[in-house]
Order: sequence, then C-alpha cells, then structure tokens
Amino acid sequence: MGLHTVWHGVEKDNDRLKQGRITIEEFRSIYRTVAHREEISEIFHTYSENRKVLFDKNLTAFLRQEQYTLNISKTTISEIIQKYEPIQEVRQAQQMSFEGFTRYMNSSECLLFNNECEKVYQDMNHPLNDYFISSSHNTYLISDQLVGPSDLWGYVSALVKGCRCLEIDCWDGSQNEPVVYHGYTLTSKLLFKTVIQAIHKYAFVMSDYPVVLSLENHCSASQQEVMADILQSVFGDTLLSDMLDDFPDKLPSPEALKLKVLVKNKKIGTLRETRERRGSDKHGQVEECEEDETDQEDEEDEVKESEMAGVFKDSPDEETEKKRVVGLPLFKKRRVKVAMALSDLVIYTKAEKFRSFRYSRMHQQFNENNSIGETKARKLSKLKAHDFILHTRKFITRIYPKATRTDSSNFNPQEFWNLGCQMVALNFQTPGTPMDLQNGKFLDNGGSGYILKPQFLRDDKSNFNPNTALIDSNPVVLIIRLISGVQLPPSNHSSSNKADSLVIVEIFGVPNDQMKQQTRVIKRNAFSPRWNEAFTFIIHVPELALVRFVVENQSLIAGNEFLGQYTLPLLCMNKDMIPSTGYRRIPLFSRMGESLEPASLFVYVWYIRATNGA
Repeated sequence: MGLHTVWHGVEKDNDRLKQGRITIEEFRSIYRTVAHREEISEIFHTYSENRKVLFDKNLTAFLRQEQYTLNISKTTISEIIQKYEPIQEVRQAQQMSFEGFTRYMNSSECLLFNNECEKVYQDMNHPLNDYFISSSHNTYLISDQLVGPSDLWGYVSALVKGCRCLEIDCWDGSQNEPVVYHGYTLTSKLLFKTVIQAIHKYAFVMSDYPVVLSLENHCSASQQEVMADILQSVFGDTLLSDMLDDFPDKLPSPEALKLKVLVKNKKIGTLRETRERRGSDKHGQVEECEEDETDQEDEEDEVKESEMAGVFKDSPDEETEKKRVVGLPLFKKRRVKVAMALSDLVIYTKAEKFRSFRYSRMHQQFNENNSIGETKARKLSKLKAHDFILHTRKFITRIYPKATRTDSSNFNPQEFWNLGCQMVALNFQTPGTPMDLQNGKFLDNGGSGYILKPQFLRDDKSNFNPNTALIDSNPVVLIIRLISGVQLPPSNHSSSNKADSLVIVEIFGVPNDQMKQQTRVIKRNAFSPRWNEAFTFIIHVPELALVRFVVENQSLIAGNEFLGQYTLPLLCMNKDMIPSTGYRRIPLFSRMGESLEPASLFVYVWYIRATNGA
C-alpha cells in the first residue's frame, strides 16, 4: 500500500458532490485520515483522561514515564505546548490535542539521535592522534579506479559530508602545471590548482577543524615547487607552514589547529630546521631521501596495481616482474627527489613508510604518520592487535583500500576503528554499508569530522584488545521494540509499488558485539506497516558500537531490495548513558545518503548499562 493509493481512495470517498474536487473540510478530513497513526493514538489515549486532550500533568507523566525526561518544569511543559499545539483554544488552556501530540512525536525532539550530539561537545584539546578523523581515499574520483572521471565534485561532496582528510594524487602536467589523476590509468585529469581552489572554497563550510591534504606525490622537483606556490597563494595564512610555539615536540589539538590546512607529504629535516629556513629563497633547492621498498605486503598491492595498469603501459621492468612472479621480496631502495619549498610546508603530518611496530617504537617521530593498506592492516590486526593499538595511541595511522578494488568498493571501516586507527580512508563515491557506517559514526560531535577516541584506545596502561572476550566489562543491555514504519519508500520491483517490508537491526563494533536481528515481513504495505517486535542486544563495548536500521522489500527471486537505512553511534541515543526509555522516530536515508523524509521508523528504546554482578 502506497501513499498515492491511500490518497486517491480517501479522496474518492470524500468527493460527496462528485465534481472531481473537494471542499476545505473534506481536505481536512482526508489529511486526518492519511496522517492518522493508530500507534500514536494508543499512546495518547493511555495518558489522556478524557481521550480528547492531555492536561499538563498528563504530558508530564508521559515524559517522565515513557521518555525518561528527568528535569521537567512547568516552563518545559508550556514550551512544548506552545511549540506544537495547533489549536489556539487548546494551546491557551495549556493543554495538548491529539494533533499537537502527533506533531510533538514527529518532531526533532523525539528523534533517536540525541540532539546534544548535533553540536561539538567533546574535548577538542587532545592531540590529533587521540581522534578518529573522517577520511577519504582517492577523493578526486567519482566512479571506478581505472577509467572513470576525475571531478572537483569529489572534493566538494566529501567536504560537505564533513570529511577532514582528502587525498590528492599529483603528477607532472604539461606547461609546468601539475595535474591530479590516478596514475597509469585512463581516469581523466584535473589541474592541481583548480583542486586546491575548490578545497579552499569548501574546506570549512561544515567544520572549523583542520583539513589534512594527503598528497600522493609523483611530481618532479620543479613541479613540486609549483605545487608549493599554489598551496601558499591559494590558502594564504590558512595553510600551516610552521610549527606552533606551544607544540614543538608534540601534536597540537584540533582546537589549536582550527581553520588550518595541513599538508601530508614526504619531508626533509626537522621542524626546527624548517623554522630556520622561513623567509629564505628555496627555489631550486632539492634534497633526495631514500625510500625503503622492502615491505612485501605493500609490494603485493603495487604488483596488483601495475598488473591492472599493464594495459596502459608499454614496457614494464622485466627483471622486476620476474621477481614479483616468483614471490621474491624486492630488497631495494629508491631515491626520491623532494623540493625544499614543498617539504617545508609539511609540519605535523610527515608521511613515513610503515616498517614494523618495533621499528616505530624505536625510531618514529611524533609528527610522522603511516599509511597501511587494508590487507596488511587486517593481517596485523589479527596477529598483533595489542601492538597495533599501542602504535595508534602515539602515531596517526591511515588505512586505505587495497589496489584490487578497481570498482571503488570499500572495506568495513569498523575493524580498524576498533584498533584506534585515526584515518580510515574510504571511497566516498561508493554507496553501501561501509559508507553508511562512516556517515553514521561521524554524525557525532556536531558532524565536525573529529571524534575523540575512547579512553581505552588512548591510555598507555590499557590492555584493551577488540578480538578477545571482555569478561570484566559492564555491558549495555539494549532493547528495541520496532513498532511501525511511516510512508516507507515504494518498491521498484513491484508494479503496484506495494513493498513486502521488513527491518533488519544490526550492531557493528568489536567482534563479540556484532549481531543482526530482523522483523517478520509485512505483506504489500509500505505506507504504515506494523511489526511491534522487540529485540535484545548485549553490547560489551558501547563506546565503539554503531546501530544500523535497514528497511528492505522481501524478494525471494532477485534478493531483498534496499529501501532505506539509518546508522548512528549507540552512545548518541543518550550521550551520558543514563538508563533511558522512550518512543523515538528514526528518519530513513537512501543508498546515496539522501533524506527520504517523511519515511521513518517508530520505535521504543530501552537501554541501561549493567554493573558487575548485575
């Protein structure tokens, strides 16, 4: 059953004069019929003494007993009535009609997502490595990784979604103009200058906190100097080009770096040497740095990438290919030229090749960041989870998709958030569960793109390991009663648009918390399906848990059809984790992340944090 079907049925019944049009009273009757929700009516009548209105004491009782609102004053009740009650006489009498109650229940005050999390509420004065940072992979691509277009929209859309770490692949272009594209492929090219101008325009539209430009730099020294000139001329004082006086030997905080752009690239020398060169002419100054290529896992990624790109290359290195085929590690070093002008723009985000956790403990500097491919990172997470977490407590670590994901697919970011990895870079252009988790996680903390990691991922004394049983934890008991759906998106697989709707509730978090439950199927009704089913989840690490609601149309032949979803951090249901109950509305979003309002789910949530022995 769809809204179009309901509307025309009611309209036909109300056209008493049979003239093909209706009166204003008939329109109101139609509106009440379409907007009427029996489940809201049942709640209203439970608390209304005369089944017509709620007196202020009735509304107070509802808020205390059902919504678990503790601090209720007469002023609070009066404000709710004044805001949502449409009938003037009822409003003046400090009462609430069913229409007013329905408006309140459909309002933002009754959303599952706690509105306190819509603003920046976390402490933003910790060092950068203490935060999860919203990060994008190959941001310039808006389709696949081999032949798709590069587009400025990739950067604009990522920034509008709150992304704070953007990737830019830089190559030599004609007429001394560096270009951005996926090297050795048929992806189209953008001028580096236009990319930087687009980023400058949108960098701080959604968030004031720092933007990191992760440069994958393949340019010659002369074009690196052009890049440096462009960065300085476009960003001006927004570009961080010197260490902050208060942070000579430790990473600054997001607060200290507000409205700043940071460059992530190879760097020559120390921060102190960089400061000493300030104001000097660096034109033509080029240094060489030695880059170790003994990391076999990275080599495997590069092999896959070059094999895929082999279609576009004329003559690969035969000796290298032979070694790769037989699986020999390539114990070689290469010398990379770095223009001093660009190197000196790298302050707190120096790109440093990851060798091993032991090497990092002994040699890695505070301002050096690592990028690790998902395959290697996954292997390390299983074999050395504790060492991995010790590493991410000290150093910013970026995880990127493996090269074989030529379709721009994504991995599950949760497994690397569980290890404290700050920059888990995804292909923002590809919809699906991974991007739903990304968008849901970074709803928190005002959509700032920075989320403070839990204490156990920051504390050197913590023995947290996401892969082991958490016997001593105080789990959250979460009960969700899925009551109904409201104007769910119609099915594209049905000629009548009447979906056989069901809802899946999933928990993403540490492995022990992963769980999925689903409702029964309501046949041929997407307009107002009623499930009234309860699910219980026990969550041991709520600080890392995300809850995802997915609405599907059952299809036994082609597989279930996605209709809409909503994902949020568990703790954003109630920021302070006070035992909570309540009727809540869950707005639905499309596969591409667009709002499907008024499509929503209506639920009753109850959760409490257990104590040891409870």
